[in-house]
Amino acid sequence: MERDGTSGISVGELGERGVLARVLAELGPAERASLGPGDDCAVLAVDGELVVTSDTMIEGPDFRLAWHDGFALGWKLAATNLSDVAAMGARPTALTVALAVPHETPVSFLAQIAEGLDAACRALAPGCGVVGGDLGRAPVVSAAVTALGELGGRDAVTRSGARAGDVIAYAGELGLAGLGLSLLFAESADPDGTAHARGVPALWERHPEALAAQLAPAPPIPLGTAAARAGARAMMDVSDSLSIDAERMARASGIAIALESALLETAFGSQDGAEVPLAAMLTGGEDHGLLAAFPPEIELPVGFHRIGEALALPVPPPAGGAATLLLDGARLEPRGWDPFTVRLPGA
Repeated sequence: MERDGTSGISVGELGERGVLARVLAELGPAERASLGPGDDCAVLAVDGELVVTSDTMIEGPDFRLAWHDGFALGWKLAATNLSDVAAMGARPTALTVALAVPHETPVSFLAQIAEGLDAACRALAPGCGVVGGDLGRAPVVSAAVTALGELGGRDAVTRSGARAGDVIAYAGELGLAGLGLSLLFAESADPDGTAHARGVPALWERHPEALAAQLAPAPPIPLGTAAARAGARAMMDVSDSLSIDAERMARASGIAIALESALLETAFGSQDGAEVPLAAMLTGGEDHGLLAAFPPEIELPVGFHRIGEALALPVPPPAGGAATLLLDGARLEPRGWDPFTVRLPGA
């Protein structure tokens, strides 16, 4: 990859102009961009309304460099934002990426990030690409990504449209990413949570599905527009956990969501040869699959699996009191990832 002689050179040694030239060389064009990186703004052609989302990832609470090389980090930056666009029923068209890194960061690491960003766009959302961004200095590696998508004349599919009687369905991996993170902390971190790389290759050999889901997720991006065309009434990206995000959809829609363990275990108990327990499906985060509500008369698009039903409020479970989220008829307390209440070891 170091075809231009930048091997071993830090961003502080090369300077902003040289770093940008190296990074931009790794990025392919975006289909909708009539003007890409290099000016004050990019210029995009659009078809109707746009959806826009932004996300940040900070070294420490969001990723550990001992576990992510630059390519994997770039891939994850793209994938996690593309899934938000897909969840609105839109087709991703462009990303902007702002990176801030320490002075001593190797230029090759930023080039790898750019490679990963470009590869994820080409694999998950062909036609989408990075059209601009910013480069700055910070104490730790920090990234902010903005993703844009076009609706193609359709209305956006929000999380607030579910109605009583709707089928609740899910597409993508479920619980695997959370299992991957647990394995990394168990086998590639010290007791104080300090991450190290020495156990990662062995984990990749023994648990490739879980490690890939955590470090290089592959959300089902095309199924966002497929669900919208099929008539999905509500949809959202599941990033914090199925239980947390299903409860968010229920509250936004003014309904209750009743999940069924048998349906979950049938559809997601075994994924790519990996066995996933029900608890991981319900509370694991970072899968970035799509949770959707469909009218009961609609045939689910290929890739979606029925996991429950939307119910009218109030729903009094056997334990008493109204509930917006149930599992097999009993109240289910949402649990998963919350960056302000969950403290990861060493973060």
